Amino acid sequence: IGFLLGLFDDAYDTKPLIKLFAQILCGVILIFTNVYIRIFDSEILNYLITIIWVVGMMNSINMLDNMDAITTLVSISILSTIIISLFISGNFNNPDLFIMLGLLASLVGFLKFNWSPATIYMGDTGSQFLGAFLSAIGIIYFWNNNDNVSEMLAISKQIIVTVLVFSIPIIDTTTVVIKRLRKGKSPFIGGKDHTAHHISYLGFNDKQVALIFICISVITMILTIIAINFIQIWSYLYVCLYVAYLFLLFISLFYIANLNIQKN
Repeated sequence: IGFLLGLFDDAYDTKPLIKLFAQILCGVILIFTNVYIRIFDSEILNYLITIIWVVGMMNSINMLDNMDAITTLVSISILSTIIISLFISGNFNNPDLFIMLGLLASLVGFLKFNWSPATIYMGDTGSQFLGAFLSAIGIIYFWNNNDNVSEMLAISKQIIVTVLVFSIPIIDTTTVVIKRLRKGKSPFIGGKDHTAHHISYLGFNDKQVALIFICISVITMILTIIAINFIQIWSYLYVCLYVAYLFLLFISLFYIANLNIQKN
């Protein structure tokens, strides 16, 4: 459904309400196949946050596809984080592993032609599919990955680890929405005001911007793998440290965006 939505959008410029309906349908299908976020005692709330997550991530990955290689690199980072964690835990018989390895190989092959100057572009066809796929595995391997700690700490880890893995699309979307609303513009209309664009306005070329995103992705990937596989007991100390990193990353990218607004 995500793939077909993107295909129709690329070909016919699908109306926003149709896109929203298809994205909600992706979330509903995940719920009916027992893939949904389990964070509240109320199943209704769990279903609601699952749909919000799926719709939000499909749009975030789609919006992130605004410069050569960025969405491809971020998707590779997210998949690599899960695959490495499965290898560390020795979970080699997990059927999801082979699906993710296949998609990872596809993205690596695609990156050769999507790297600046790109000769192939992902478009909505690729980004909507990736958004649906990544939101699903995010639910399975991050949202519902609990430790034997108190409920409050377990919930904090679920949220922090998930936001950490998907930090680039989340921060990019949040920054763009805030800036456009402040200007009185619709957040759903495209423009060159994304995080990658503002970094390029500082004088970096497309390849250098991609390398900056690689560095951020590698750091977040390492921190996530440590949190999932090597921190035996999640505590409030780790909550503070990981929140501090996320806050620093958000403030840095948000400041760059606003710095460029002031210059322009």
